[in-house]
Amino acid sequence: MKTTIAEALRLGAGRLAGIADNPRLEARLLLGHALGLSTADLIRDADRPIDPTAFDALVTQRADHVPLAYLTGHREFWSLDLAVSSATLIPRPDSETIVEAALREVAAPRLVLDLGTGSGCLLLAVLHERPGAFGVGIDRSAGALAIARGNAARCGLSDRAAFVRGDWAEAIEARFDLILSNPPYIPAPDIPGLMPEVALHEPLSALDGGPDGLDAYRRIIPSLPRLLSPAGRAVLEIGIGQSEPVSALAAEVGLSAMSHPDLAGIPRAVVLRGSGG
Repeated sequence: MKTTIAEALRLGAGRLAGIADNPRLEARLLLGHALGLSTADLIRDADRPIDPTAFDALVTQRADHVPLAYLTGHREFWSLDLAVSSATLIPRPDSETIVEAALREVAAPRLVLDLGTGSGCLLLAVLHERPGAFGVGIDRSAGALAIARGNAARCGLSDRAAFVRGDWAEAIEARFDLILSNPPYIPAPDIPGLMPEVALHEPLSALDGGPDGLDAYRRIIPSLPRLLSPAGRAVLEIGIGQSEPVSALAAEVGLSAMSHPDLAGIPRAVVLRGSGG
Protein backbone atom coordinates (compact mmCIF):
# COMPACT_ATOMS: atom_id res chain seq x y z
CA MET A 1 0.00 0.00 0.00
CA LYS A 2 1.38 3.38 -1.00
CA THR A 3 1.60 6.36 1.34
CA THR A 4 3.41 9.69 1.28
CA ILE A 5 6.69 10.49 2.95
CA ALA A 6 4.94 12.92 5.30
CA GLU A 7 2.31 10.37 6.32
CA ALA A 8 4.92 7.62 6.84
CA LEU A 9 6.90 9.93 9.09
CA ARG A 10 3.81 10.84 11.10
CA LEU A 11 2.81 7.22 11.61
CA GLY A 12 6.37 6.10 12.34
CA ALA A 13 6.92 8.82 14.92
CA GLY A 14 3.67 7.86 16.59
CA ARG A 15 4.80 4.23 16.91
CA LEU A 16 8.09 5.33 18.44
CA ALA A 17 6.55 7.62 21.07
CA GLY A 18 7.68 6.39 24.46
CA ILE A 19 10.54 4.40 22.88
CA ALA A 20 12.74 7.12 21.41
CA ASP A 21 13.73 10.39 23.06
CA ASN A 22 13.02 12.15 19.77
CA PRO A 23 10.51 9.97 17.88
CA ARG A 24 10.23 12.21 14.82
CA LEU A 25 13.99 12.47 14.38
CA GLU A 26 14.45 8.72 14.66
CA ALA A 27 11.56 8.11 12.26
CA ARG A 28 13.18 10.48 9.77
CA LEU A 29 16.55 8.73 10.09
CA LEU A 30 14.97 5.32 9.62
CA LEU A 31 12.92 6.45 6.64
CA GLY A 32 15.95 8.07 5.02
CA HIS A 33 17.89 4.85 5.56
CA ALA A 34 15.09 2.69 4.16
CA LEU A 35 14.68 4.84 1.05
CA GLY A 36 18.30 5.92 0.56
CA LEU A 37 17.29 9.57 0.86
CA SER A 38 18.77 12.50 2.75
CA THR A 39 16.88 14.65 5.26
CA ALA A 40 16.71 17.39 2.62
CA ASP A 41 15.14 14.91 0.18
CA LEU A 42 12.52 13.90 2.74
CA ILE A 43 11.59 17.52 3.41
CA ARG A 44 11.54 18.54 -0.24
CA ASP A 45 9.53 15.52 -1.39
CA ALA A 46 7.18 15.22 1.60
CA ASP A 47 4.17 14.56 -0.66
CA ARG A 48 5.93 11.90 -2.73
CA PRO A 49 4.21 8.48 -2.70
CA ILE A 50 6.35 5.64 -1.36
CA ASP A 51 6.11 1.96 -0.48
CA PRO A 52 6.57 1.99 3.33
CA THR A 53 7.25 -1.76 3.74
CA ALA A 54 10.98 -1.52 4.49
CA PHE A 55 10.46 1.50 6.74
CA ASP A 56 7.68 -0.22 8.67
CA ALA A 57 9.96 -3.19 9.31
CA LEU A 58 12.65 -0.90 10.73
CA VAL A 59 10.14 0.92 12.94
CA THR A 60 8.90 -2.43 14.27
CA GLN A 61 12.44 -3.39 15.26
CA ARG A 62 13.07 -0.01 16.85
CA ALA A 63 9.80 -0.33 18.79
CA ASP A 64 11.24 -3.60 20.13
CA HIS A 65 14.18 -1.55 21.49
CA VAL A 66 16.73 -2.50 18.84
CA PRO A 67 19.17 0.46 18.93
CA LEU A 68 18.87 2.97 16.11
CA ALA A 69 22.56 2.61 15.24
CA TYR A 70 22.20 -1.13 14.68
CA LEU A 71 19.30 -0.49 12.30
CA THR A 72 21.08 2.18 10.26
CA GLY A 73 24.44 0.42 10.59
CA HIS A 74 26.50 3.43 11.57
CA ARG A 75 27.19 5.99 14.29
CA GLU A 76 29.21 9.21 14.38
CA PHE A 77 32.10 9.38 16.84
CA TRP A 78 34.71 12.14 16.99
CA SER A 79 33.32 13.43 13.65
CA LEU A 80 34.03 10.02 12.05
CA ASP A 81 31.16 8.10 10.47
CA LEU A 82 31.72 4.57 11.77
CA ALA A 83 29.98 1.31 10.93
CA VAL A 84 28.58 -0.66 13.87
CA SER A 85 26.91 -4.03 14.28
CA SER A 86 25.57 -6.19 17.08
CA ALA A 87 29.16 -7.49 17.45
CA THR A 88 30.26 -4.11 18.81
CA LEU A 89 29.27 -1.61 21.43
CA ILE A 90 27.74 1.52 19.96
CA PRO A 91 30.24 4.39 20.36
CA ARG A 92 28.99 6.95 22.87
CA PRO A 93 29.78 10.64 23.36
CA ASP A 94 31.06 9.88 26.89
CA SER A 95 33.87 7.85 25.34
CA GLU A 96 35.16 10.94 23.55
CA THR A 97 36.53 11.86 27.00
CA ILE A 98 39.07 9.05 26.49
CA VAL A 99 40.19 10.52 23.18
CA GLU A 100 40.43 14.04 24.63
CA ALA A 101 42.52 12.84 27.58
CA ALA A 102 44.77 10.75 25.32
CA LEU A 103 45.47 13.62 22.92
CA ARG A 104 46.19 15.95 25.82
CA GLU A 105 48.51 13.51 27.60
CA VAL A 106 50.55 12.26 24.62
CA ALA A 107 51.23 14.91 22.02
CA ALA A 108 52.97 12.77 19.38
CA PRO A 109 52.57 9.02 19.95
CA ARG A 110 54.34 6.70 17.53
CA LEU A 111 52.72 3.43 18.63
CA VAL A 112 49.17 3.19 20.00
CA LEU A 113 47.48 0.09 21.42
CA ASP A 114 43.71 -0.29 21.85
CA LEU A 115 42.65 -3.19 24.07
CA GLY A 116 39.13 -4.42 23.35
CA THR A 117 38.90 -2.25 20.26
CA GLY A 118 35.30 -3.10 19.27
CA SER A 119 34.34 -0.80 16.40
CA GLY A 120 37.83 0.74 16.53
CA CYS A 121 36.38 4.11 17.52
CA LEU A 122 38.99 5.10 20.13
CA LEU A 123 41.99 4.00 18.07
CA LEU A 124 40.75 5.52 14.82
CA ALA A 125 39.89 8.83 16.47
CA VAL A 126 43.43 9.12 17.85
CA LEU A 127 45.03 8.08 14.54
CA HIS A 128 42.83 10.62 12.75
CA GLU A 129 44.26 13.36 14.96
CA ARG A 130 47.86 12.10 15.05
CA PRO A 131 49.03 11.38 11.48
CA GLY A 132 52.45 10.20 12.68
CA ALA A 133 51.02 7.34 14.74
CA PHE A 134 50.50 3.67 13.98
CA GLY A 135 47.92 1.71 15.96
CA VAL A 136 47.12 -1.86 16.91
CA GLY A 137 43.62 -2.89 17.97
CA ILE A 138 43.05 -6.12 19.91
CA ASP A 139 39.71 -7.87 20.36
CA ARG A 140 38.48 -11.39 21.09
CA SER A 141 35.52 -11.01 18.72
CA ALA A 142 36.10 -11.83 15.07
CA GLY A 143 32.92 -9.91 14.23
CA ALA A 144 34.16 -6.79 15.99
CA LEU A 145 37.53 -7.00 14.25
CA ALA A 146 35.82 -7.17 10.87
CA ILE A 147 33.88 -4.00 11.70
CA ALA A 148 37.05 -2.26 12.97
CA ARG A 149 39.01 -3.13 9.83
CA GLY A 150 36.15 -1.84 7.70
CA ASN A 151 36.07 1.38 9.69
CA ALA A 152 39.80 1.88 9.24
CA ALA A 153 39.27 1.62 5.48
CA ARG A 154 36.22 3.89 5.70
CA CYS A 155 38.35 6.54 7.42
CA GLY A 156 41.35 6.14 5.11
CA LEU A 157 43.48 4.75 7.95
CA SER A 158 44.07 1.14 6.87
CA ASP A 159 47.76 1.77 6.26
CA ARG A 160 48.24 2.96 9.85
CA ALA A 161 46.10 0.44 11.74
CA ALA A 162 46.34 -3.30 12.34
CA PHE A 163 43.67 -5.36 14.06
CA VAL A 164 44.49 -8.64 15.77
CA ARG A 165 42.41 -11.24 17.55
CA GLY A 166 43.58 -11.72 21.12
CA ASP A 167 42.73 -11.87 24.81
CA TRP A 168 43.56 -8.42 26.20
CA ALA A 169 47.33 -7.94 26.33
CA GLU A 170 48.37 -11.60 26.27
CA ALA A 171 51.16 -12.36 23.77
CA ILE A 172 51.88 -8.66 23.16
CA GLU A 173 55.54 -7.77 23.68
CA ALA A 174 55.98 -4.31 22.12
CA ARG A 175 56.18 -1.00 23.98
CA PHE A 176 53.55 1.62 23.27
CA ASP A 177 53.48 5.37 23.78
CA LEU A 178 49.72 5.30 24.31
CA ILE A 179 47.39 2.52 25.41
CA LEU A 180 43.63 2.94 25.17
CA SER A 181 40.82 0.78 26.49
CA ASN A 182 37.09 0.90 27.07
CA PRO A 183 36.75 -2.42 28.89
CA PRO A 184 33.51 -3.96 30.16
CA TYR A 185 32.85 -2.27 33.50
CA ILE A 186 29.17 -2.75 34.32
CA PRO A 187 28.76 -4.89 37.48
CA ALA A 188 26.99 -8.07 36.37
CA PRO A 189 24.07 -7.62 38.83
CA ASP A 190 23.33 -4.19 37.31
CA ILE A 191 23.01 -5.32 33.70
CA PRO A 192 19.33 -6.42 33.83
CA GLY A 193 18.43 -2.92 35.05
CA LEU A 194 20.03 -1.14 32.08
CA MET A 195 17.82 0.32 29.37
CA PRO A 196 16.61 -2.51 27.12
CA GLU A 197 18.49 -1.18 24.08
CA VAL A 198 21.70 -1.94 25.98
CA ALA A 199 20.79 -4.94 28.14
CA LEU A 200 19.02 -6.88 25.38
CA HIS A 201 20.96 -5.93 22.26
CA GLU A 202 24.53 -4.78 22.87
CA PRO A 203 27.14 -7.56 23.28
CA LEU A 204 27.18 -8.86 26.84
CA SER A 205 30.91 -9.55 26.69
CA ALA A 206 31.52 -5.83 26.15
CA LEU A 207 29.33 -4.85 29.12
CA ASP A 208 29.82 -7.45 31.87
CA GLY A 209 32.63 -6.41 34.21
CA GLY A 210 32.04 -9.23 36.69
CA PRO A 211 30.54 -9.01 40.18
CA ASP A 212 32.01 -5.59 40.99
CA GLY A 213 32.68 -4.33 37.46
CA LEU A 214 36.46 -4.52 37.86
CA ASP A 215 37.35 -7.91 36.34
CA ALA A 216 38.76 -6.46 33.09
CA TYR A 217 40.90 -3.91 34.95
CA ARG A 218 42.40 -6.75 37.00
CA ARG A 219 43.43 -8.35 33.70
CA ILE A 220 44.64 -5.23 31.92
CA ILE A 221 46.44 -3.15 34.54
CA PRO A 222 49.13 -5.70 35.58
CA SER A 223 50.25 -5.84 31.91
CA LEU A 224 50.70 -2.09 31.54
CA PRO A 225 54.17 -1.68 33.10
CA ARG A 226 55.71 -4.02 30.50
CA LEU A 227 53.75 -2.48 27.61
CA LEU A 228 54.19 1.24 28.24
CA SER A 229 57.21 3.10 26.91
CA PRO A 230 59.12 5.07 29.59
CA ALA A 231 57.03 8.20 29.02
CA GLY A 232 53.92 6.33 27.92
CA ARG A 233 50.37 6.73 29.16
CA ALA A 234 47.40 4.40 29.43
CA VAL A 235 43.92 5.93 29.25
CA LEU A 236 41.09 3.70 30.43
CA GLU A 237 37.37 4.39 30.44
CA ILE A 238 35.69 3.81 33.80
CA GLY A 239 32.16 3.69 35.18
CA ILE A 240 30.60 5.75 37.94
CA GLY A 241 32.39 5.29 41.24
CA GLN A 242 35.30 3.33 39.75
CA SER A 243 38.03 5.98 39.82
CA GLU A 244 39.34 5.07 43.26
CA PRO A 245 39.32 1.27 42.92
CA VAL A 246 40.93 1.42 39.46
CA SER A 247 43.56 3.85 40.78
CA ALA A 248 44.23 1.44 43.65
CA LEU A 249 44.77 -1.42 41.20
CA ALA A 250 47.23 0.77 39.30
CA ALA A 251 49.13 1.67 42.48
CA GLU A 252 49.66 -2.04 43.19
CA VAL A 253 51.81 -2.31 40.04
CA GLY A 254 53.62 1.02 40.49
CA LEU A 255 51.46 3.24 38.28
CA SER A 256 50.09 6.62 39.26
CA ALA A 257 46.58 7.63 38.25
CA MET A 258 44.68 10.81 37.43
CA SER A 259 41.00 10.94 36.52
CA HIS A 260 39.30 13.11 33.89
CA PRO A 261 35.58 14.01 33.96
CA ASP A 262 33.12 13.75 31.10
CA LEU A 263 30.81 16.61 30.10
CA ALA A 264 28.51 15.79 33.04
CA GLY A 265 31.42 16.14 35.47
CA ILE A 266 31.57 12.38 36.17
CA PRO A 267 35.07 10.82 36.24
CA ARG A 268 35.11 8.89 32.95
CA ALA A 269 38.78 8.41 32.12
CA VAL A 270 41.73 7.33 34.23
CA VAL A 271 45.20 8.21 32.94
CA LEU A 272 47.93 5.87 34.20
CA ARG A 273 51.66 6.46 34.02
CA GLY A 274 54.80 4.83 35.34
CA SER A 275 57.56 6.36 37.43
CA GLY A 276 59.46 7.26 34.27
CA GLY A 277 56.58 9.30 32.89
